[in-house]
Amino acid sequence: MPSTTPLLAAALLAGAAVPFQAGANAALGRLIGHPLWATLVSLTVSIALLIPVMLAFRLPFPAIGDALKGPWWVWAGGAAGVLYLTAALLLTPRLGAAGFIVAVIAGQIVASLAIDHFGLVGLPARPVAPMRLLGAALIIGGMVVTQWASQASATAR
Repeated sequence: MPSTTPLLAAALLAGAAVPFQAGANAALGRLIGHPLWATLVSLTVSIALLIPVMLAFRLPFPAIGDALKGPWWVWAGGAAGVLYLTAALLLTPRLGAAGFIVAVIAGQIVASLAIDHFGLVGLPARPVAPMRLLGAALIIGGMVVTQWASQASATAR
């Protein structure tokens, strides 16, 4: 079995970009006047950057017809992206980068355990084990501690 270290490092790097994305998009929303406009601009920039990469890799056109025959939830990723971007724009200024991201991570863990346990969205079922629940509880506890610490420091100012 190959080492997962490079994969974990890539995931860690991708995760490190998320608070910068949340902060930048929140600032963009303030500058252009509304979070939904900032969501649209952010997604447009994503498309503008992605198209040249796809052209450079000479990717064939997608099989949209096959995707239309798939289950309804294959289209949920786009809706989830809009939900996440808009939530980041609205909540990051109020919670701070750490407060928002730790809540996002806790939500991701809870949803991921359910997805794994029930084998949702086409993934193989991986039953929830006590140690995985403990890991999730620790992450949720970390979210609570982070929020308490933020509130305490705001009160002390």
